[in-house]
Amino acid sequence: MKALAKIIHQTPASYLPTAFPAHYYGMPNGRIFIVFSRFYDLAIGDSGIEFVFAEHDDFSYNYETGEIIPLQNIARKLKVFSEEVDHPNLKISIFATKRNLQSYGQAQAFLNDEAMRMCAVSA
Repeated sequence: MKALAKIIHQTPASYLPTAFPAHYYGMPNGRIFIVFSRFYDLAIGDSGIEFVFAEHDDFSYNYETGEIIPLQNIARKLKVFSEEVDHPNLKISIFATKRNLQSYGQAQAFLNDEAMRMCAVSA
């Protein structure tokens, strides 16, 4: 079976520092990764777009069941909905920034490579 990053949530507007969409993925190692793009300065009056890859520090993910799990020690009676992963004051850890990607499809391919590496390490 090929490990893939599973899309959990997509939003055209988010609490992240960007005007572009944000995509949230569940990974085989139980973490939630976020992909968003943003502008960066190339030179005076010239800019480009970079893709940012970050790990969500507030939630984890059960890859087998698709369940989103809050990391706080708070007992929850209700299921966590995918929209809850995008909230004010997100705690994220950026682990990569790519300026050579042209689309979210290429960004997802990068995450799929990461998912394959995760499965290879755990095997």
